[in-house]
Amino acid sequence: MRCSAGYKKITGVYIGCVLIFLLLFPVVGHIGVTYCYAADPEQEQQKIKESILSEFEYGEIDDSLQSLFPEKRIIFKEVISEILTGNLKASAKLLSEFVREQMFYLLQTGKKNLIHILLIAMIAAFMNQFAGTLQNRQVASVGFYMIYMLLAALTVAAFDVVLKWVESGIRNITAFMGVFYPVYFLAVAVAKGSVTGVAFYNLVLFLIYAVEIIIGNVLLPMVRVYMIIRILNFLGPEDMLEKLSEFLEIVIRWTLKTALACVIGANLIQGMISPAIDTVKRSTVLKGAEAIPGIGNLLGGMTEVALGTAVLVKNGIGMAGAVICIALCVIPLVQTAGTALLYKLAAAMIQPVSDERVTGCVEAVGEGCQILMQIVFTVGVLFLLTIAIVAAVTNA
Repeated sequence: MRCSAGYKKITGVYIGCVLIFLLLFPVVGHIGVTYCYAADPEQEQQKIKESILSEFEYGEIDDSLQSLFPEKRIIFKEVISEILTGNLKASAKLLSEFVREQMFYLLQTGKKNLIHILLIAMIAAFMNQFAGTLQNRQVASVGFYMIYMLLAALTVAAFDVVLKWVESGIRNITAFMGVFYPVYFLAVAVAKGSVTGVAFYNLVLFLIYAVEIIIGNVLLPMVRVYMIIRILNFLGPEDMLEKLSEFLEIVIRWTLKTALACVIGANLIQGMISPAIDTVKRSTVLKGAEAIPGIGNLLGGMTEVALGTAVLVKNGIGMAGAVICIALCVIPLVQTAGTALLYKLAAAMIQPVSDERVTGCVEAVGEGCQILMQIVFTVGVLFLLTIAIVAAVTNA
């Protein structure tokens, strides 16, 4: 259903562009209009750009942005217009605001839990030292394990909060891309051709589905299992579960690298075939237009200007989508990076005075957050590389 809707949108935009050209071309015989076009091509290009931009529907994207950023007033068409004019200050300001807000939110939410973990680690260190003065070692050992289980519960709870942030961030990214890509590949179809637009659109639909299934339902639960195994590994005097945790980490990292390589390869292969087909079709149309006696050269020139403007609009839409995608990735990345640094710092602070098992338990949260950072970074790169590759192969 979505694919057929994409075909209808592409056909509608093509018809709109043809009607624009037909409205422009009959006035070629009028000397005044021809002189105006030759004297002020930038104004004509601006009119064509506004006409192409007006053909797209941004309602679903604006609704998605309103739900994703309820406190911000982000209009997607305004973002495109700012980018097309070369003004990137608003985009940079938006990203910097997100970074500051997420750092402040992280400090507010993680401060209490981190203080509790540090206090428990200090108590565990005191009990470990006090155990040397007791004749009955079993009492001290039971007390230490009770403190450790409390610490483990707090660390797992803290990690679950970060895991929910990452799940929400990935869900927001895929939700936005689901409404952005139809508009972007519609612009690709106008600038390059329908074969390229439909082919890449089907590819990104599979990409969104793969991200939701593989990463959302497989890798993220696997990271939680990895975190629990790392904590349980420090319960005993020996590393009984270390190899299992290393195996899970290898599987997660290799899966991310494989997904990234597959998406890049699929985009590059698709970029070698579909744009070439549309280039042949477009060159045939241009040669036929230029062969018309009398107005062929002017007709071909105006068509070139229109197609060049369509490429500019397509790149502007892609850049606007990339800025929003980066903003959506910044939120979970800052949260996970800040949590990883906090728990790494806590482990460094308690290491000189506490038991190595307690230090390892606290440090495990930071290592789990590093894996979550790689997952979020990979998801963002998958979508951004798709936009970049499509923009590169459809510029010519």
